[in-house]
Amino acid sequence: MKEQVQVDPDHYRFDRYMSQARWNSVWHQINEVQALRPENVLEVGPGAGVFQQAARLYGLKVETLDLDPALNPDHVGGVTRMPLEDNAYDVVCAFQVLEHLPYEDSLRGFAEMNRVARRFVVISLPDAKKVWRFRIHVPRFANRTFMIDKPFFKPRKHKFDGEHYWELNKEGFDLARVSKDLAAVCTLCHTFRVFEFPYHRFFLFEKRSSESS
Repeated sequence: MKEQVQVDPDHYRFDRYMSQARWNSVWHQINEVQALRPENVLEVGPGAGVFQQAARLYGLKVETLDLDPALNPDHVGGVTRMPLEDNAYDVVCAFQVLEHLPYEDSLRGFAEMNRVARRFVVISLPDAKKVWRFRIHVPRFANRTFMIDKPFFKPRKHKFDGEHYWELNKEGFDLARVSKDLAAVCTLCHTFRVFEFPYHRFFLFEKRSSESS
């Protein structure tokens, strides 16, 4: 399938797109990437460019790739065929991007990200599984947060909405299956959901040493 632009730049307008929950997710994006101490970073699907601009404030060298020239990416191209060399960036990341492709194409895109990465791949995906969130204040020990899966959760079949072809924990795309498919390409280090925005689940993958040499 040929990749296509799904939304125009106005989609990312602040009052329409950037909720407080999304701001929290951007914090996790920067936190995950900067912890890896990369020399350079490629972001696939930059949207409004918030991650790139904020990450640069903290010394990260970030370039972007997108299909849509109107978003002013550093490189114009799709994730399934990136016009970039092998092992070109310490970290390649894509936040809420792969679900915009049919599942098999998204796996091909992830393999491309791994090819271009020198060390790590960081992604986030939409997770449809419902949770209950709890925050407890313990005096002198700060806040403690945790999430519990809602009981009797039954995965629903996903219907293409003009943007998402699939989502985690929809019918046929349980976390175990998707994690296994992605880990066939590189090593899964950890995964977690954002407490403030559980719809976003993050994954950190490390490139296998035989591929990065």
